[in-house]
Amino acid sequence: MKNMARLLFLLSIVLYTSHVQAQTDTPAVYSCVKSSLQQPTRAAVASEEHQRLMNLYDVTFYALNLKLERNSTYIDGSVETHAKVKGNALSVFAFELHPSFTIESITINGTPQATITRNGSDVTVNLSTTIAAGSNLQATIDYKGFAPNSGNAAIGNGFNTARLESLKTDVTWSLSEPYAAYEWWPTKQVLTDKADSVHVTINTSPENKAGSNGLLTETEQLPDGRVAYHWRSNYPIAYYLISVAVSDYDGYVLFANPAGAPAPIPIVNYVYKGRLPVYKTDIDRTATFLEYFSELFTLYPFAKEKYGHSMAPIGGGMEHQTMTTQSSFAFTLTAHELAHQWFGNNVTCASWQDIWLNEGFASYAEYLALHQSSPAQAEAWMSDAHNRAKTAFTGSLRVPDTTDVNRIFNYNLTYKKGASVVHMLRYEIDNDAQFFTALRNYQTTYRGRTATTADLQQIMEQATNKNLDYFFKQWYEGEGYPVFGIQWNQVGDKLVIDAEQATTGATTFFRTDVTYEIQTTAGPQTVRVTQNQPRQQFVVTVSGTVTGLVPDPENRILNDVSYINRNSELQIPELPIVVYPNPTDTGSITITDLPFAATELIIYDRIGRKMRQQQVNTQQTIELQLNGLVPGLYFIRVTNGHNTAVSSFLKI
Repeated sequence: MKNMARLLFLLSIVLYTSHVQAQTDTPAVYSCVKSSLQQPTRAAVASEEHQRLMNLYDVTFYALNLKLERNSTYIDGSVETHAKVKGNALSVFAFELHPSFTIESITINGTPQATITRNGSDVTVNLSTTIAAGSNLQATIDYKGFAPNSGNAAIGNGFNTARLESLKTDVTWSLSEPYAAYEWWPTKQVLTDKADSVHVTINTSPENKAGSNGLLTETEQLPDGRVAYHWRSNYPIAYYLISVAVSDYDGYVLFANPAGAPAPIPIVNYVYKGRLPVYKTDIDRTATFLEYFSELFTLYPFAKEKYGHSMAPIGGGMEHQTMTTQSSFAFTLTAHELAHQWFGNNVTCASWQDIWLNEGFASYAEYLALHQSSPAQAEAWMSDAHNRAKTAFTGSLRVPDTTDVNRIFNYNLTYKKGASVVHMLRYEIDNDAQFFTALRNYQTTYRGRTATTADLQQIMEQATNKNLDYFFKQWYEGEGYPVFGIQWNQVGDKLVIDAEQATTGATTFFRTDVTYEIQTTAGPQTVRVTQNQPRQQFVVTVSGTVTGLVPDPENRILNDVSYINRNSELQIPELPIVVYPNPTDTGSITITDLPFAATELIIYDRIGRKMRQQQVNTQQTIELQLNGLVPGLYFIRVTNGHNTAVSSFLKI
């Protein structure tokens, strides 16, 4: 019967995999990447050599001065870049700008430059005078032209305009993630080089409003009747989070009051003209989200400036720093984009291979926000996330090819599996105080900087005193998820659970804790066990008659169950342990290979008399003193209340 059960288990895995692979993976919810995967060929554009040249300097400041309209992708601009030269004298200044734009002039440290080379989007300037290592560089680039219609951004183009016929108006906006900033301004697209601050000035027609990063320090009336909006931000910022949005918006400001903020934080909203009554109720939730996330993750990272929204018809949202671009204000969309201000903006992934650090945590924040207001909706959300993640049999959370924009923003992996892995990490830690302390430590340690998955792992291990290497290897680097085949039987007041694990992807085994809900005539009870072998048995003491067994009742781990049934042939197992030296003529023995974390140890003599009993708390080795025991045969029993392991030794 056991062999037949195993055969059925393996057959069910094959049938299950075939079924899930046939399912559609089209997202049916709002997401900051909902409309992203439209172009079959999207890639990073800068050559490796050009990236090397750009990495010869560190950006400290950007100032964008742009002439824009709400109905055109034409840009007449000037961008000033301040930087510090790194270890060697700089003879070539390199940056990126799409060939659609004409470069009118380049001035570096006050000197006009004439030797300019353009190779596609790669622009190099052979400096007329080299700049010494450690010295400052100030480059001003004047340019103009129409932004390209390339579809190279995560959602559409780097710079867009659209006609909203129903509202009889137009909107122009930017969206640079991951490699599309060069489609609207001359820049250095390197994640690890955040500017310390940014100024954005937008010159536009008087009926328009123009949104961007930081605080609006001045609205300047120009001699020609146009208006210049001066936005200033003094926080570190990644290139792809700098943004503009222009339309004849209606403005609406509300305030959030998170604990610890020196003053109320303004939430500045630029809403389609005449549509504020439609969106106001949904927008007002933003303050509650900001206060709640500040409690969970640390104070809103840009509290001295603002948060806000600029509307644009992008079919989702983009987390531009301090002023998200959104097409609507759906509950989960607004929560997701706000959470990015912590996960993605304050702490930015150091490489696009770790994009899940941005998107997985922002997606999980949707769950957290829902759970605060409606736990039932939150659990439905998590079930949907798990179901979508489980359609991705191949492919790891880690992005192996960061030149492929479609792969970076794979919805089922980066977003939904990302959120599922955060949820599992919380379950694995099994201590919410430690989990959220670790998240706050992560935000504090890497504030204004970039981080990797290895950095997150280290923070988690420091806060929990756990070795989580196995967790990140199987869930970040690995593929697929576990599928359990479960048999059980009740023998007296003991329940035997026989759990066999198969997997759907390249990863052959997932070490994981599993919670079981045991349904009995005396009422339900739960037990949490660690499955650290492909097939493992667990013994649980129960009250009443067992009527059923539910694995992972709260949907905490990414898994499926192929079958679960009672097998009356299952008996109480006695698990072996290793004792050495055996026989022994020393004053102690060592016990190893414990299959579970033991809590009690008992020694019996050969006729069953209890000779010693002591409490333990380990799954590591146990050093046992034998003082007082006369020579003879002894039996050892270790237990944790659910499982039992036995051995014997001879003292000579």
